Amino acid sequence: MHKFKKGARTERELLHMLYNLGFSVIRSAGSGVNALSPDILALKDRVCIAFECKAWEKNRLSIKKEQYNRLKKWFLNTNFPVYIGWRMNGKGWYFFKLEELKESKDFGITKKEALSINRRLSDVINELGLVIDNGDKTNEI
Repeated sequence: MHKFKKGARTERELLHMLYNLGFSVIRSAGSGVNALSPDILALKDRVCIAFECKAWEKNRLSIKKEQYNRLKKWFLNTNFPVYIGWRMNGKGWYFFKLEELKESKDFGITKKEALSINRRLSDVINELGLVIDNGDKTNEI
């Protein structure tokens, strides 16, 4: 599948998950092309969360330093929490804070580290003090 189509499909998947949890959501125009802003903004109860989405089938997720610095600037300008969401085939979504990425020639995290952190969407929501009633679908987030 073309890289852009896969990325757009992945972003829409997270967007719908958030919407189904009661968030108002916005997908950034030019997402995947300009990297000037996070891919998705999710708003609920006066809280805004920014998400940069990745769907990689490799053992390491990485973002270029320029993109990392833009996301860091976004955080400093808005004070909105910024998460990198990594959708792994067969495993679902895992989320990381910018500071959890390790710097080398770029910024990244290994699949092993990601699975060890084990932060799912429900954990992101709980960390921010939001309460979501999604019935019996807790395992889906």
